Amino acid sequence: MINALSPLDGRYLTKTEAIRPFFSEKALIRARLQVEIEWFLALSSHPDIKECKRVAAGDKKKLRSILERFNTKSAEEIKRIEKQTNHDVKAVEYFLKSKMKKIPGCKKSLEFVHFALTSEDVNNLAYGIMIHGALKEVIKPELKSLISKLSGLSKRWGKIEMLSLTHGQPATPTTVGKELAVFVERLERQQTWLNEFKMQGKFGGAVGNYSAHKAGYPKVKWEAFGKKFMRSLGVDPMTNTTQINPHDDVAELSHIMCQIDTILIDFSRDVWMYISRGVFGQKIIKGEVGSSTMPHKV
Repeated sequence: MINALSPLDGRYLTKTEAIRPFFSEKALIRARLQVEIEWFLALSSHPDIKECKRVAAGDKKKLRSILERFNTKSAEEIKRIEKQTNHDVKAVEYFLKSKMKKIPGCKKSLEFVHFALTSEDVNNLAYGIMIHGALKEVIKPELKSLISKLSGLSKRWGKIEMLSLTHGQPATPTTVGKELAVFVERLERQQTWLNEFKMQGKFGGAVGNYSAHKAGYPKVKWEAFGKKFMRSLGVDPMTNTTQINPHDDVAELSHIMCQIDTILIDFSRDVWMYISRGVFGQKIIKGEVGSSTMPHKV
């Protein structure tokens, strides 16, 4: 921690550790592995892709257990492979193949791991998995909890009167509860947008046209098959792309988060003002220091 390059992993570690399981490199490697495993299983289940042998239920369980048992040691093994390949996604492929050799129903179809994919096909879906995980497990619950707490305080303090200010000057009376209700309403609007948000997915190969897929198996309806696969991972499939996902989805999410942060900055400034006016008081915590030179600071 003391040798961290960024305050996010150093001084503020306790504030960010909840999202580390979703946004670390280890999490990215795991999400890539998930995409590769599920793609192999999808191929094996298609009746027109006969060379990729159908995987029995027991072997499916063994294959998915590779992901379930994934840990730091697994990630380190993949990083060692990457030192040789000098390619992060290929290292995941090699790792998976080495594990699948031990599964009877998979070892004859190893070359269908990463079949027809470009690295971006794996990466963009992996990012979708990671972001959806963080939203579901951390960000949405935190926002819901904050709104609930503010709503509770708004009701509790609904009849506590105070003088409002406009242009920094005394105006007409208001209540503490009503002023907090302003932020509840603003945050609830953004919560609605956040709950409706979904990451998008791209899965069409080297230039987005399913060219390699169609060359190998021209009878397969690859566009429909690809969309079904992307939906199975929880992302909205894109129909027309180049080699890459343009990541308009990330921009969209960033704007929603920016709006939430802007509202919380407004809230923080108002609370700061209420403290300076004596409306709110700060709790004194034994041992904490508010200033290196002024003893009265909280």
